[in-house]
Amino acid sequence: MQFKLEQKVQVAVTYDLAGSVAEIISARGWQKPMVLCSGFQLKQEPIAKMVDSLTDCTVFDDLVSDPPAHFINHVAELFTENGCDCLIAIGGGSAIDTARGVNIVRTLGGKIEDYVSKKEVSTYCHGLIAVPTTSGTGSELSNALVVSDDETHAKLAVLSNNAVSEYALLCPPLAASLPAQMTAACGMDAFAHAAEAYTSGISSPVTDCICEKIMYLLAKYLPQAVANGYDLEARERVMIAACLAGWMLNNAGTHLGHSQAHILGAKFRIPHGSACAYALPGTMLYTAETNVKKVKEIGLILGAEFPADPTDLEVGRITADRIRYFRDTVLGLKPWSEYGISKEQVLDCAAEVAKERFAGNYPQPVTEELCRRMLEQWG
Repeated sequence: MQFKLEQKVQVAVTYDLAGSVAEIISARGWQKPMVLCSGFQLKQEPIAKMVDSLTDCTVFDDLVSDPPAHFINHVAELFTENGCDCLIAIGGGSAIDTARGVNIVRTLGGKIEDYVSKKEVSTYCHGLIAVPTTSGTGSELSNALVVSDDETHAKLAVLSNNAVSEYALLCPPLAASLPAQMTAACGMDAFAHAAEAYTSGISSPVTDCICEKIMYLLAKYLPQAVANGYDLEARERVMIAACLAGWMLNNAGTHLGHSQAHILGAKFRIPHGSACAYALPGTMLYTAETNVKKVKEIGLILGAEFPADPTDLEVGRITADRIRYFRDTVLGLKPWSEYGISKEQVLDCAAEVAKERFAGNYPQPVTEELCRRMLEQWG
């Protein structure tokens, strides 16, 4: 019997970041945190107040996107050299994934690349407070952290329920100044997490109910957050939805949409959330051949209308069109055409997509031809 909904992370919504962090550190008896963030974030009032309230800490503010393995190993060395005993990760998926990688290495030793295939994360890695400032990756609850290969730049995954954060603090004001384009891309990443987990071959009735709620929240509140970043009710709901979507990754996984996003995102340097948004319509179009009821439900959540007794292909097409409408017209995401990448370059990725790690979660056998059909719909 396979049980679902394992959840080790303690989660809270807070509008007093400094107070919440202080309460956790005091309760755990930690003495010297390492704060991981970007330099500009230290100017944000909630973060500046939090750092100032710490009696003794090390601040590392030189983070990079899509952290390579050597970078995570370097930060882990600094953690030890500075005598730190816990981590506070502030930022998006790259910041939190960096901290989770550091937490593995400082707890279990070795190098982070060892845990991609050679070693298991055999012990729960305590001591990480995750503070997301975007609403997309769900890294604060996800058990998958992404590391870039030092040589090939390919995105590699470390998967373990022992590698999750210990605490997640959702502070909506931190996302208020996020630009509309980034808000839209991150939100589409969260929506893709839920849609793919919903239609995954390892989904369950329990995860399905949560995925439906996540998609409903994003359909309702993401446009509001894009239109007005300082709408804190919308920011809070989107932040919670993204957090829950990260949890669903642990329990139902993603599949070919994320396989496409990982391969093409790494190859053409496309922001991950945008890549997921470009992949999702084609993924759902052909997933309707296997799981038409769920694909139709996704369309209904986004406001699609269906004829009486539609064929599976009609359901897939209508839902795909509705995803594009939501992405392009409602959210106004940057058009794929502006990247200047040819269809031939996209289609050439079919074989790599078929072999990508998360493709195995798809609800039917994956072939290069199926991936090519999906890539025909990319963007």
